[in-house]
Amino acid sequence: MLARAFDDGEKLLREFRTAEPDIRAVIAVITTCFGNGGKVFTAGNGGSMADAMHVAEEFTGRFKKDRPALPAIALADPTHLTCVSNDYGFEFVFSRPIEALGKPGDVVLLLTTSGNSENLIKAAEAATARGCLVVGFLGKGGGKLRSMCDLVVMAPGDTSDRIQELHMFALHAIIEAVEIELGYE
Repeated sequence: MLARAFDDGEKLLREFRTAEPDIRAVIAVITTCFGNGGKVFTAGNGGSMADAMHVAEEFTGRFKKDRPALPAIALADPTHLTCVSNDYGFEFVFSRPIEALGKPGDVVLLLTTSGNSENLIKAAEAATARGCLVVGFLGKGGGKLRSMCDLVVMAPGDTSDRIQELHMFALHAIIEAVEIELGYE
């Protein structure tokens, strides 16, 4: 099982190299966003929520070097999630904070292995309405969300675990590149 998992991961990582131009574009838009005083919102469900939180804390905390905190918000506050779920429905848990806080030039980074979660689709709609750039880290063809994103990083594979691993691999590289682009080498 372990050999199969490592072989599968290695094969998919080689295949994922084709996403490099898209990853470079994401580096550019996040660098521009931060450079212009904007913020990055991150969102996902389940394991992708954990990854969204991880990305935000890497920006607000530190990654490899000490530097000023960068404005990133994981849309993961449990009181917000339960309040909005109770009052409006789970499909609005990510769109409501984007409606409240999103500004033109902000980046909304959505992580999903299927691209069909209604709450992420509504987040993309809210982001577009607020003038935010929508970046999708997607898998399995991207689902409904693919056409709603300004930029897409598509992970190969047909299982959520491998897709999420590739997403985090790319996101760590993006965070490091953004730090370098902003002069925090």
